[in-house]
Amino acid sequence: MISEKQFNKEIDIIIANAIREDVGNGDHSSLACIPEDATGSAKLLVKDEGIIAGIDFAKQVFEYIDPGLEVEVKIKDGSPVKYGDVCFYVSGLSQSILKAERLVLNAMQRMSAIATKTNQYVKLLEGTNTKILDTRKTTPGIRALEKWAVKIGGGENHRFALYDMIMLKDNHIDFCGSITKAIEKTQAYLKENHFDLKIIVEARNLVEIEEVLQSDGVYRILIDNFNYEDTRKAVKLINGKCLTESSGGITLETVRKYAECGVDYISSGALTHSVYNMDLSLKAVK
Repeated sequence: MISEKQFNKEIDIIIANAIREDVGNGDHSSLACIPEDATGSAKLLVKDEGIIAGIDFAKQVFEYIDPGLEVEVKIKDGSPVKYGDVCFYVSGLSQSILKAERLVLNAMQRMSAIATKTNQYVKLLEGTNTKILDTRKTTPGIRALEKWAVKIGGGENHRFALYDMIMLKDNHIDFCGSITKAIEKTQAYLKENHFDLKIIVEARNLVEIEEVLQSDGVYRILIDNFNYEDTRKAVKLINGKCLTESSGGITLETVRKYAECGVDYISSGALTHSVYNMDLSLKAVK
């Protein structure tokens, strides 16, 4: 994953772009009927159940919109919530609260859905040594938020993007000519450009795993679309020479069985691409 500094920069970009998109040259609905100096407060109300995520992001949004807004947090990120819970109160200029409302809700609803789903996987993996990973199958423009939500839900982040880790997948290998050639060329490229990037290599069968093992310097082997029996064979064949990762259509119903095959990681695009937003609302306190 990228550095904390770079991650925070991504969050800043998301906020600035979202406000540009949503507010434009002004929130004319609020400007038309609410006095500039009017103040008020609102509460973040939960109308669902799951794991809440995005509280800290909401605080950053409010700070960006209006540093004078005050947020009183009642429930922290990563906590289980139920219908009727109030996660925070925000108070200050009413126009500022309304300007931030939609971004806060859109982000928190999706982040909470991702954190909730991730936490379901995490609970199913309890008692094993396997950890759940996200993927790059994220919503364009808000990847940092979605990966943040995975962490809040108890999962771990895979690479952030194409630039912070090498991942030699089937197309790279096929275009290059072979696994061995792809690894050799990658290692030469990294050396020539003075890059310190970890290398993951995807294998589609046991024969390809044997070929990967002929090369040194591979950080992790991606055991892709294997059944349980072949996954166990792959883990035994790799025998700790590098880390192992299972992927390919793994669901809540199958994740435990794959973990019991002995892999170090399981990656699932479903953490971020197949979720239903948690129902939240920001309601004025009268």
